[in-house]
Amino acid sequence: MPKFVDARGRSCPEPVMMTKQAIDSFDGEEIKVVVDTRVAVENIKRYVQNQGFNVEDGEYEGDFSLLIKK
Repeated sequence: MPKFVDARGRSCPEPVMMTKQAIDSFDGEEIKVVVDTRVAVENIKRYVQNQGFNVEDGEYEGDFSLLIKK
């Protein structure tokens, strides 16, 4: 089961900082991040990829989810 970060309703850079905290404690388990803006998706994707992780994103009922893994 992936770690879960719910950053809906948060303004940037807070979703990126919450994602950073999850990555800092990365133990090999996937991380799922949920946000509610496209800007947050793009900022998180850029950060995650710069840290050497892979990320897949999708949209469901107005929210966006990102699955982060090594």
